[in-house]
Amino acid sequence: MAEVSFTLNGAAITVEAPPTTTLLDWLRERRGLTGTKEGCAEGDCGACTVMVTDAGGAQALNACILFLPQLAGKAIRTVEGIAAPDGTLHPVQAALVEHHGSQCGFCTPGIVVSLAVAHARGRRDFDDVLAGNLCRCTGYAPIVRAAQAAAEAPVPGWMDDRPHVRAERCAGGAGGSQPPADVHVPRDACDLADWYLAHPDATLIAGATDVGLWVTKGLRDLGPVAFIAATPDLRRIEADDAGLRIGACVTLAELHPVIAPLHPAFGELIRRYGSEQVRAAATLGGNIANGSPIGDSPPPLIALGATLHLRRGDVRRDLPLEAFFLEYGRQDRAPGEFVEAITIPRQPDRLRVWKLSKRFDQDISAVCGAFNITLTDGTVTAARIAFGGMAGTPKRARTVEGALLGRPWTLAAIDAALPALAEDFTPLSDMRASGAYRLEAARNMLRRCWHADQGTPAHVLEVLP
Repeated sequence: MAEVSFTLNGAAITVEAPPTTTLLDWLRERRGLTGTKEGCAEGDCGACTVMVTDAGGAQALNACILFLPQLAGKAIRTVEGIAAPDGTLHPVQAALVEHHGSQCGFCTPGIVVSLAVAHARGRRDFDDVLAGNLCRCTGYAPIVRAAQAAAEAPVPGWMDDRPHVRAERCAGGAGGSQPPADVHVPRDACDLADWYLAHPDATLIAGATDVGLWVTKGLRDLGPVAFIAATPDLRRIEADDAGLRIGACVTLAELHPVIAPLHPAFGELIRRYGSEQVRAAATLGGNIANGSPIGDSPPPLIALGATLHLRRGDVRRDLPLEAFFLEYGRQDRAPGEFVEAITIPRQPDRLRVWKLSKRFDQDISAVCGAFNITLTDGTVTAARIAFGGMAGTPKRARTVEGALLGRPWTLAAIDAALPALAEDFTPLSDMRASGAYRLEAARNMLRRCWHADQGTPAHVLEVLP
């Protein structure tokens, strides 16, 4: 059991529950707050969206894959807490009524919370804000009209949860002041290193956007767990003349404003990574450490020549990111060793990244291609090309790189190099794409890289007559 203190709709409470109890289950089964809905139980539909406020401000998160110890010291608002205690509607709620922004209503609680968070943060990019809230019967036009109508209204005073936020750690049950042996919340990376060395079979939980499904869908008992998202020295982004050092627990939402000015294509990829709710929780280190062949961050990181920093106890080692992925389901990581940080060397921006998926928003890539081509007087003098979805791991296209080196940067040279892709990859067929389709898509991405360099507009959201 774990003991966690936070505020819920303005009231301070202390909870004692198994550490992998989700906030959604606890709200509905233990508190009777059934406005927060269960739709998918995997962080895709947004019906369970809640507002979570910490020192960084309010953010929308999926309660279905949010474990209670992740909430220590924070302030949570469910849809029941968006209106004032006297029943006065929040401007977003009033606007949704006025603009007929709901039909069946199942998705509406999550939409209300997402828009309330956007309202509190002064957001106006409502297409992005709502990408993680699926509505199948109302349609988004009246919802967006409501969001626009409420945008200029002041934030109600009752929504200010900042005074409730405090430094708080998960504690053990039965009145204990320390976490139980099988639940750990590290003070810093050294504390984590010592504990993980002693518990090498434990599960490290950062944002839980992947691990959460092990519980909600796989019904797994995770055994000993460490909640590492709040570990201070894993949350830092440090920039110097050499490059960026990104702590493993930096979220995708935190990374976006830092990386987008340096490499806009990478920033655009992050904008399509999951949803607002997922990006606010998912960490860069977690996306790498789970070793998925279709994780979206490794291809651009590999193309940029990123270095992975691993730690086991007091021993640290560095390796090129592409060397970390050995084969499907296996990475170069010893028991008790964890990802501590990722470094991206500073460089002129030549990065191009494209994600191919069946939906634009919140979908898993069929192919993700990243291209970092260096030119000198029109000749390719360096090339780093990486793909996700083309093999059992994220992988560089080394044969293609070799075919381009020393050649003029022309479409003819690219066409001559394209057959080499079949030497680098033998992609599988699955429900997202056939192997032949993936191979042709990868070839087209390389062609697109050249066309983008020539200034040819090629954005997938552009509609041409």
